[in-house]
Amino acid sequence: LIMALNINGTTGISGVDASVSAPALTGTDSNSGISFPSADTIKFSTGGVERMSITNSGVSGITQGITMVDSWGLDSGQSLNSNDYISGWVRRTGTHGGNVGGAMSVSGTPNVFTFPSTGLYLMMLSIGWYSASVTHPYAGVKVYLDDDGDGSFSQVSSYYSSMQSGQYGRVVGNELFDVTSVSGSAFGLKFQVETAGAISAQGGQGRTSAIFIKYGDT
Repeated sequence: LIMALNINGTTGISGVDASVSAPALTGTDSNSGISFPSADTIKFSTGGVERMSITNSGVSGITQGITMVDSWGLDSGQSLNSNDYISGWVRRTGTHGGNVGGAMSVSGTPNVFTFPSTGLYLMMLSIGWYSASVTHPYAGVKVYLDDDGDGSFSQVSSYYSSMQSGQYGRVVGNELFDVTSVSGSAFGLKFQVETAGAISAQGGQGRTSAIFIKYGDT
């Protein structure tokens, strides 16, 4: 690309606008560089393909980092037996929320979580237990997933701990999900209790929580 440069003591140095496939500013590689194809627009390209664009509306074409964080929990405790599902989830907002971006949705009985958009998600699950009168050789939660929208859920993971009678305990688990579709309930989660006897899932003060973080695009 051969171009003329205009040098002006007031406006500086300018040249041609050029295009993504033939940028105005390049090194020895003629199809990788910077172009100015329209008003208020700067484009960066490699191999003649646009990789990033800056306009007066913002920046596109690059990963923006964490774009969504959503926090849920139980407001009150629940008495549960083995194979019961944990329901009654509420979204935490305000000073005890700190949410940004799109919100998860919860519906149905048992409660099913669905995602606001496609992408890569981290789920941090924490269940606070209390056993009034039973010693539990195991107390845990199973995570079920419907990833194709047919309403059929399969167990994908489980987390356990043991507990003594009259004591509090906690089960913690982390999961990564690649959400490629969100139509209907195409990607849903639900949580099932498994214990050796009756147990309570604790509510309030963050004792039971599910935090979802979108960390990238799928």
